[in-house]
Amino acid sequence: MALAAALFVVAPASLNSALAQAAKNEPRIVLTDANPQPMPIAIMNLAGDARLGADISRIVSDDLERSGLFKPLDPKAFVQTPDQVGTAPRFADWRLINAQALVSGAVTVQGGQVRAEFRLWDVFGEAQMEGMVLSAGSDTLSVRRLSHKISDAIYKRITAEDGYFDTRIVFVAESGPADNRRKQLAIMDQDGFNYRTLTDPQRVRAITPRFSPTANELTYMAYVNDVPRVYLYNIDSGQQEILGNFQGMTFAPRFTPDGQKVLMSFAENGNSDVYSMDLRTRRATRLTDHPGIDTSPSASPDGTKIVFNSDRGGVTALYTMNADGSGVQKISPGRGRYSTPVWSPRGDYIAFTKQESGNFQIGVMRPDGTGERILAQSYLDEGPTWAPNGRVLMFFRQSPTDAQGRGGSSRLVSVDITGRNLRELTTPTDASDPAWSPLIP
Repeated sequence: MALAAALFVVAPASLNSALAQAAKNEPRIVLTDANPQPMPIAIMNLAGDARLGADISRIVSDDLERSGLFKPLDPKAFVQTPDQVGTAPRFADWRLINAQALVSGAVTVQGGQVRAEFRLWDVFGEAQMEGMVLSAGSDTLSVRRLSHKISDAIYKRITAEDGYFDTRIVFVAESGPADNRRKQLAIMDQDGFNYRTLTDPQRVRAITPRFSPTANELTYMAYVNDVPRVYLYNIDSGQQEILGNFQGMTFAPRFTPDGQKVLMSFAENGNSDVYSMDLRTRRATRLTDHPGIDTSPSASPDGTKIVFNSDRGGVTALYTMNADGSGVQKISPGRGRYSTPVWSPRGDYIAFTKQESGNFQIGVMRPDGTGERILAQSYLDEGPTWAPNGRVLMFFRQSPTDAQGRGGSSRLVSVDITGRNLRELTTPTDASDPAWSPLIP
């Protein structure tokens, strides 16, 4: 069963013709390594269906606020009602409450379909910046997706970067005592809603899930009858299949950007190397051949390079190589042990876990190893994953246990690539090994 009903986006000629040319003083958030101040934005309830209008407005407001780049204003300060704004806000009145941008619109329900129109206004430039009409089913999941689409459109128009709100997170949901930990795959929207489990912890102990580029398929490692294997899982159908039939341990699977192959590690006789498996032929190709432990491969967005971690130099470090396994180079420059590298969707950074001085750190560096920057650190921070726009990272953070073995809970945390806006994402159980989906088609 599909996770969501089809959602359609249209931009009618009436809205396109109304779009004004961008003014020089049009509100913008420039995403640099500096510390941008959140933009004050007024997000009105959509006119029409009062309940839906309020729900959509709240979801959009929450999305934008969580990004750390927007400051939604208190609706109690609003100077017009949704019905009064229409196609011509009183811009001077909105300037009185220091709103730099304004979101207005209307929503109706007819024949089981929701139709939402929204407009994004430049308050100081007195011009419309964006206008769009979206249609979706009237079920809760479809309405939430429609709302996230609006958030993405606003984010992109103001920051000039793609949004990341219409996405999902897959992770390992953990429960039970430390000596009998149950681990199953779970999935939810990026804001924590629509949570559901995918695997049965009584039959499968699942770890390290990763999305395909199409966002509807996963690869993950699981222990079935204490035998570790790499699996493919179709989110829509719930069907899963084993990937290959290696005699030893296969682990750390990850799709290549074209979705045609899965990179993974294969361990045999105490040694592990990186392999690439063609999903069409199921033929595996060995990419590294070294007595050291090579694991956690991640391909660059263009598919020409692979980053992985290895202890071949005596200490676990990050290395890159060409897609065929040639040209291996060490890139991690600092002290400490580096692991779990993952290439940014934009190709400009590689995220990693670093263990140094008794703490675990989440950081980024450029693909040549320069510009290392630590974004977060604690007793145990591990397993970074990128939002599809390459602007935000998510990882899991585990607390220490006390002398009686209590504590040790793990939770999901997100952070901006500048190290700002550190936030915890609430989950029903302990959570680890997150993976962020591409934008949902």
